[in-house]
Amino acid sequence: MYPLLLALPLFIASCGSDNGGTESGMGGGGSTPTPPAALGTVISTADRITLDVATDKVCYKPGEKVLFTLTSGTLPAGARMRYRNGNDVVADEAISGTSWTWTAPDADYTGYMADIYTADGDKVESVYAAIAVDVSSDWGCFPRYGFIASYGTDKTEAVRNNEFKLLNRCHINGLQFYDWQYKHHWPLGGTPGNLLPVYKDIANRDISTDVVKGYIDLAHRQGMKAMFYNLCFGVLDDAAADGVKASWNIYKDNARRNQDHHQLPDSWKSSIYLVDPSSTGWQDYLANRNNDVYTALGFDGFHIDQLGDRGTVYDYYGGKCNLRTGYASFINAMKKRHPDKSLVMNAVSNWGAENILGTGNMDFMYSELWDGESTFADLLSILNANTGYAGGKKMGQVYAAYMNYGHKTAQFNTPGVLLTDAVMFAVGASHLELGDGHMLCSEYFPYSELKMSAELQKAIVAYYDFLTAYQNLLRDGGTQTAADLTAASSAVKLNAWPPALGTVTTFAREVNGKKVIHLLNFRKANSLSWRDQNSTMPEPDTLTGLVLSLKATGVKTLWAASPDVLGGAPQQLTFRQEGDRITFSVPSLKYWTMIVAE
Repeated sequence: MYPLLLALPLFIASCGSDNGGTESGMGGGGSTPTPPAALGTVISTADRITLDVATDKVCYKPGEKVLFTLTSGTLPAGARMRYRNGNDVVADEAISGTSWTWTAPDADYTGYMADIYTADGDKVESVYAAIAVDVSSDWGCFPRYGFIASYGTDKTEAVRNNEFKLLNRCHINGLQFYDWQYKHHWPLGGTPGNLLPVYKDIANRDISTDVVKGYIDLAHRQGMKAMFYNLCFGVLDDAAADGVKASWNIYKDNARRNQDHHQLPDSWKSSIYLVDPSSTGWQDYLANRNNDVYTALGFDGFHIDQLGDRGTVYDYYGGKCNLRTGYASFINAMKKRHPDKSLVMNAVSNWGAENILGTGNMDFMYSELWDGESTFADLLSILNANTGYAGGKKMGQVYAAYMNYGHKTAQFNTPGVLLTDAVMFAVGASHLELGDGHMLCSEYFPYSELKMSAELQKAIVAYYDFLTAYQNLLRDGGTQTAADLTAASSAVKLNAWPPALGTVTTFAREVNGKKVIHLLNFRKANSLSWRDQNSTMPEPDTLTGLVLSLKATGVKTLWAASPDVLGGAPQQLTFRQEGDRITFSVPSLKYWTMIVAE
């Protein structure tokens, strides 16, 4: 979306089908467990994350070679790399030097965690690095969406390569090219046979065609999809001269006195005037302009934007416009014209999501969240609603959710970002936040005043490794369920979803016969809003050795993993079965720990 006068501070891939089940967390029923004498991990694991490692691509096809490169540090003597799906080891091999390869297994749509470790006997090991690998032939199953927002000649090849290091390391598999276009109604800078070397965007910024091409090529080399951004119904004030007809316009009145528009600053090229997205004339016109884009540039699809609820609007002939149904009509027309191209459409405050997703033509679900959707609880309720709108299909959910909006600090507040990502990822969504050199804090994507600290950059890598490695437990369907969990310590209050201040809030799913339990630390949180607008969310204390009791029978394996320790690598746990309950100790909980009972 665009800011109002510079007031600066969704994806269907069929990986299967699943009806989302019922919404519930985990409660505090049952008796209080007695701390066992000796519960802990089977293997004593030292967190010695001192190495940095990268892969050559963000995702791989089944059977493809994965190239790992050590980007900092030196491998210790006896170093090995272990590849796991969940807690199951699929390969384990000695490694040496600064690069090595691994052949991805044949299973499609599968996440793996690879960790570099050394073992000292049977009971002690040290983990030095961890990195996820996504083996998926289609990005739509597990979207990890990023953005590009600046295309000036200062974006040299060296600059672009440097920007992509973090995007690659976080396994970002799709990029929204925001405000790359010449005009909304004529997005390509020039014509396919006569491209403009440099042109002005809506904000009168210089856009280099070669830089746009360079970003697209770089994205493709690293396995990312490149999506061009544009509104579904926006034109500039010179649209008539370019063939846009007045009969396609929409108005705020039924007498054609006031064309609906989005006011932008006088220093910009134009305000944005709105046309009827259901007009077949407009659909044909823009599809032709998009054909020029696809002919001249290597974009993989169209990221469609809207402007939220416009109130009552009228067509040229005085009839009321139904924009919701207009969006569906527009989407279907775009898919018919370019059936091999991806489509994603923004549901602003989730407005129109039912019609958008009901087309069946979205690659995934995409929602831009604002004040009306500002609670942590909304992150699950919107995902559930959208899954219903999509007919219960298993689809990826991406949230455009701007952290520290209206900030008063120079840097993002790390605890606010990490707690939001923890909750978002735990319930099964992902976060549009990482782009060409900065993190989003505004709906105007080029705005980059708020910076990421070195601490946040390091932590965010582990969070995206976690999202990717455990995607089959986090985002691959399953049933939201209730479970019976109690804590041995009266100082720790467990709370069933939705989140509550002063608690460890729990959320659970049954996934392919596994019980997946998320522990989310709200004990020191000062707000139930994910936005952290004043950048005041405090850092939580880390709980260690938290003894819990879970009502469960038939458990053969119990393990834990957290993006906050060991780079997200799993830790197998011992447990004691007493009747219909198991008692175990959680190694640590800072923001988020996942427990899996198999």
